[in-house]
Amino acid sequence: MASKHQSRVINKMETDGWYVINLIKTNKNGIPDLMCLKDGKCVFIECKEYTDTLKPLQKFRIEELTRMGFSAYVDKAEKSKK
Repeated sequence: MASKHQSRVINKMETDGWYVINLIKTNKNGIPDLMCLKDGKCVFIECKEYTDTLKPLQKFRIEELTRMGFSAYVDKAEKSKK
């Protein structure tokens, strides 16, 4: 099940005209959650809630994708204001 933050990221990207694919199960462990496509560009986004941390394999995959020439980053939710 997608997190609330991930759903917000998907909605924002789709509103901005991106075609968003949620990469639930791939043959590469640690791959970012979302693949976003627009105008010949591909961006990978790992969505994290405020309290979540990036695992070493996730960090490796983001660096690997970046070395391959893709945009890949972590989008972390802000701390909720109560």
